[in-house]
Amino acid sequence: MSRFFSRLNPTLRGFLILAAIAAVVVALQLQNTLTALLVLARIAFLLAIAFFIFLMWRERRTEIATWPLRARAVFYGAALLAVADLGVNWYGGARGLQVLAFVAVLALSGFGMWRVWRHQHTYG
Repeated sequence: MSRFFSRLNPTLRGFLILAAIAAVVVALQLQNTLTALLVLARIAFLLAIAFFIFLMWRERRTEIATWPLRARAVFYGAALLAVADLGVNWYGGARGLQVLAFVAVLALSGFGMWRVWRHQHTYG
C-alpha cells in the first residue's frame, strides 16, 4: 500500500490527503474546533510577522537613527500605517472594494518605506 502512495502523482496525493482531512472534519462535526484553530493560527501569524519586523528594525536601528528627521518620520509613519492596515483588516475583515483598498494601502506603505530606504542608500 505504501508503494502505491509513493508512486502516486504528488498533486493527486496532496488532494487525497486534503479530502481525507475534510471528510474527518465533516464526519466528526469538528467545524467549531477548526474555527478556533483558524483564529489561533491568524494570531500566531500576526505575532510572527511582528516579531520578524522587530528583529529587522533592531538590527538596523542605529543606521535609521542617522537619517534626517523627515526620512525617519516617513519611514516609521509608513510602517505604522501598514501595521494599522493589517490590524483593521484582521479585526473587521475586508470584503469587496475594501480588499482593494487594503492591498493598495499596504502596497503604498511598502513602497514609501522602500523609497525612503533607497534614497538614504543612494550615494552621489
